[in-house]
Amino acid sequence: MVHLATGRPDAPGSDPRVGFVVSRAVGIAVVRTRVKRRLRHLVRQRIAALPDGAVLVVRALPAAAAATSAGLARDLDAALSRVGITLPAGITDRPPLVGPTEASR
Repeated sequence: MVHLATGRPDAPGSDPRVGFVVSRAVGIAVVRTRVKRRLRHLVRQRIAALPDGAVLVVRALPAAAAATSAGLARDLDAALSRVGITLPAGITDRPPLVGPTEASR
């Protein structure tokens, strides 16, 4: 579930901000932290789609504890589309592949 507020009058033209709410209903502290980390990773790839000055709150439901990364990504994308955020093509739940560096050869 997501909540979106746009156009903060106190900070016009500022970068979007994102917060996460993961209650005890999701699981023990280790599970809640894992869910937050996974959501943070997914949102990092999608933050460019948010308007300037937007405030996004992502609330994890208890089912997030057992969801796969792909499932979380689908749910997040669906929630973002419900609040009117259109994601650019090519957003995935995986980081881009980076070739070997000189030091690793």
